[in-house]
Amino acid sequence: MNQNLADPDDEMPTEIDFSRGTRGQFFRPGMTLNLPVYLDAPVQARLAALAEAKGVEFSTLINELLKKDLELIDVVR
Repeated sequence: MNQNLADPDDEMPTEIDFSRGTRGQFFRPGMTLNLPVYLDAPVQARLAALAEAKGVEFSTLINELLKKDLELIDVVR
């Protein structure tokens, strides 16, 4: 298989020149990475409605629910 042929659906070029790159350019000690979480559409819709009904931010509601789930997991152990 010829690896020089780029997949037409691939957004990355076949060959990338990193010779002028700078190692650690965006590294910041102590920084935390907030990972995106993707919810199924019906779950997100239901949680968004619940957050609105409670008058809280969506992320606040999700964090509260996850904290309670983690507490339950700890109790079961």
